[in-house]
Amino acid sequence: MAEMDDILESENIILVDEEGEEHTFIMLDVIEVDGGEYAILQPLDEDVDEEEAEAVILKIDKDENGEEILTDIEDDDEWEKVADAWQDAMEAEAEE
Repeated sequence: MAEMDDILESENIILVDEEGEEHTFIMLDVIEVDGGEYAILQPLDEDVDEEEAEAVILKIDKDENGEEILTDIEDDDEWEKVADAWQDAMEAEAEE
């Protein structure tokens, strides 16, 4: 898989779900929370209005080969902490 710096430079990210369907996202941000890195993605689904689309938060991990991969956040508390940190960052940016 591509390095995160390469992904940030590309326009679209294609992820495959459990059913084998491809979904296209754009990387909005990468944030660090409690020593972990997280990718904030926005779906580019033709059926969803851009303003209505909810961001997806995935953890940046490493696979068995040391390559960076995106994984689901299994822990609800961890997800909430990351979502709150990103929301705070967006509010701070809006105030500037």
